[in-house]
Amino acid sequence: MEVEQLIGGNAVFLALAVFIILCIFLGVRIVPQSEKHVVERFGRLRAVLGPGINFVVPFLDRIAHKISVLERQLPTASQDAITADNVLVKVETSVFYRITEPEKTVYRIRDVDAAIATTVAGIVRSEIGKLELDQVQSNRSQLIDRVREQVSAMVDDWGVEVTRAEILDVNLDEATRAAMLQQLNAERARRAQVMEAEGRRRSVELAADADLYAAEQAAKGKRITADAEAYATAAIAVAIKESGIEAAQYQLALKQVEALAQVAQGSGKQTLLVPAQALDAFADAFKMLKGRA
Repeated sequence: MEVEQLIGGNAVFLALAVFIILCIFLGVRIVPQSEKHVVERFGRLRAVLGPGINFVVPFLDRIAHKISVLERQLPTASQDAITADNVLVKVETSVFYRITEPEKTVYRIRDVDAAIATTVAGIVRSEIGKLELDQVQSNRSQLIDRVREQVSAMVDDWGVEVTRAEILDVNLDEATRAAMLQQLNAERARRAQVMEAEGRRRSVELAADADLYAAEQAAKGKRITADAEAYATAAIAVAIKESGIEAAQYQLALKQVEALAQVAQGSGKQTLLVPAQALDAFADAFKMLKGRA
C-alpha cells in the first residue's frame, strides 16, 4: 500500500515537473534579429514580439505569423505606358521594400508583393502620361522621386516602407526608334552645318582684323615718317632763322653731294655727262663742306 502511494506520488511529481518544463518551453520565445512574430490569443491579435527573449502565456497564446523585416526586392516588372505626346513606351521597374508593422501587413493585405507591384504599375503609367517622351528621358531622376513618394504614401496602410523604386529602362517600339534615329541624324547634320558656317564667319572676321591691323600699322608708319619730315623741315627752318642764308646753302650743298654719290653708284662702266654749271655748283658744295669740317 505504501509502495503504491509512493509510486503514485512520484508520478504526480514527475507529471507536474514535465508540465512546468513544458510551460517554460512554450512561454519563452526567442525571436531572431531579422524577424518579428505576431502573437494571437483565441484568434485575435495579442502582441508583436521583437528580437530577443519574449514571454507569452502557454496554451493561450500562439505564434501565428513569423515576418521577416529584411529588405525585399520585387521581381523586375515591365508595363506599357503612353506619354503626353502619344508615344507608346515599355517601362521596366524595380521596387525594394521592407515590412515595418507586421500586424498591418498580415491583417490588411493578403499578397503584399502583388499589391505593391500593381500600385507601382499604375503610378508609373499615370506619371509618364503627364510627360512628353523627351522629358521622360531627360528627367528620369525626378520621375523616380515622384513614383517613390506616391508609392510610399499608398502602401503606408499595409505597414510597408518602400526604400527604393527604380525605373530601369524605357524602351520604344521599332517605328518610334527609327523616327528618333532619323531626327537625331538630321540634328547632327544641322549642327555640323552651323559649326562649319561659324568657322567660315570666324575666318572672315580674323582676315578682316588682320587687314585692319596692317592698314593701321601702315598708317602709323606714314604718320611717323611725316612727323620726322616735318621735324626735319622745322629744324632746317630754325637753323636758317638762326644762321641765315649760310645754313641754307650748306643744306643745299649736302643734297648735291648726296645726289652725285647716288649717280656714281651705278653698276658697270658708264660715262656721266655733267654740265659745267653743275660742276661749279658741286665745287662750291665741296668747298662749303670742307669749310664746315
